[in-house]
Amino acid sequence: MQHAIFLPPFGPLAEPSAMIEIGIAAEEHGWDGLFLWDHVVRPVGGEWPVADPWVVLAAVAATTTRIRLGPMVTPLSRRRIAKLARETVTLDRLSRGRLTFGVGSGGDSGGEFTRLGEELDPRRRGELLDDGLTLLTRYWAGDPVGPDADHTLTMLPGPAQHPRIPIWCGVKRDAAQPARRAARYDGIVPVDVGPDEVRTLLDIVRAERGHLEGFDVALISAPGAEIASPAALGATWTLHGLWPGATPVQVLQLLAEGC
Repeated sequence: MQHAIFLPPFGPLAEPSAMIEIGIAAEEHGWDGLFLWDHVVRPVGGEWPVADPWVVLAAVAATTTRIRLGPMVTPLSRRRIAKLARETVTLDRLSRGRLTFGVGSGGDSGGEFTRLGEELDPRRRGELLDDGLTLLTRYWAGDPVGPDADHTLTMLPGPAQHPRIPIWCGVKRDAAQPARRAARYDGIVPVDVGPDEVRTLLDIVRAERGHLEGFDVALISAPGAEIASPAALGATWTLHGLWPGATPVQVLQLLAEGC
């Protein structure tokens, strides 16, 4: 079992220097990863300071050497995939192969999609996620990508990790189609789930893959939403989360207590 700190870069945690200190402390206290929510606006009511998670993760990557890093999760429906390919490869190389890329279809809590004119239909967002993942992995592989043979783009360099940067798919509750999507990649991050729903999701993944070997199961444990005995449910990672409003002092105390 590996343990990561899972944080929203909002409010007091929107200060990049504080997150750098947190990343260094996580490494010093033996934690295995630092993952950040990826939002443009805070997904719950109110106007809060919000940091860009990608810039923060780059800063943490440059000041740490061991912990895994990544957004958890990035809605591909609101990203330009070519730009995202450049960002993910650059961060993976900067971190010397420590990026884990969390993806999802996103949601409109806090009006993040409504206020920015993004796609609102969940089915269409799922389609954009699938299309985006196909393109992204082709870019990572160095394949020529374009509308036809005369108009293609091959992106160099490739990621530091081989065969690719690990992709974890966020899945809400016991949704079957997102679980089948996760089975095609490298891990699953169940959101808003109980033990029975985790078992259902993993049954779907197992049916698709034939086994769970080499497949990460990252369960979120946060105040008021803890999942008892993650290892007994098949977790390979526990994401120890704090909710918006947490301060750097609270995070550093949690890190010092150990995992």
